[in-house]
Amino acid sequence: MTDPAAVLSGFERDEFTFDSKRRTVWRSGDGPGVVVMAEMPGITPRVVEFAERVRDRGLTVVLPHLFGEPGEPPGALAFARSLPPACVSREFAAFALRRTPPAVDWLRALCRDTHARCGGPGVGAVGMCFTGGFALAMATEPALLAPVLSQPSLPIGLGAGARGALNISDADLLAVKERSEEEDLCVLGLRFTGDRMVPAERFATLRRELGDRFLAVEIDSSKGNGWGHRATAHSVLTEDLVDEPGQPTGEALEQVLDFLAARLLPATPAK
Repeated sequence: MTDPAAVLSGFERDEFTFDSKRRTVWRSGDGPGVVVMAEMPGITPRVVEFAERVRDRGLTVVLPHLFGEPGEPPGALAFARSLPPACVSREFAAFALRRTPPAVDWLRALCRDTHARCGGPGVGAVGMCFTGGFALAMATEPALLAPVLSQPSLPIGLGAGARGALNISDADLLAVKERSEEEDLCVLGLRFTGDRMVPAERFATLRRELGDRFLAVEIDSSKGNGWGHRATAHSVLTEDLVDEPGQPTGEALEQVLDFLAARLLPATPAK
């Protein structure tokens, strides 16, 4: 059995409060900050491994505890403990169309606090699965310079309206579009092509709304694909990652790390 304390042994535990909401956060590293939001069922060992890769690029990684038991590996019991409560929580608005979840206000405040603590030009944010779309809505915060949407799965639903919907209000989407036009803000998104939780229509909406400011990485998981990705492949940066040379998921991981570094770290002078 995985020891949660051992999984997060390289991180400092802290608390962050905004608007009377107090949550645990885990921090590690130096340099500009990146807020990494866990997928279901929570801050699993593979989420921590991804966070460590971000840290090793010379960045400070911040893991907010939003649901689940930190350090616990995925499994039926872990999902049963975390998924149903999160789905019915008003904070996450999992089924709402064209609505920004209230939890995003707390996450925007965490971005501001992280920027104040860590310095640099701004911060990055990586959302995964349940939190994937949060990074888009958080991009109304001026301090957020590098939003990454990995398999954004909300709103939940397979109806025609839900497949192309985004987890963001019309007003917030307009604000992000204005930033993308005026400040050269880019949004990076990742998905497997066969992932029913992240339909192609959702990425089509992002392309339509953000144009060439949306950088899409879509990995072939169709039947008989040449990489052996399972038909139900979902977690690009964690559970379904094959971190080997030439593997699309490994290349996607490097693209995410390069995206964060390019926007948050000072350029190395040419020799």
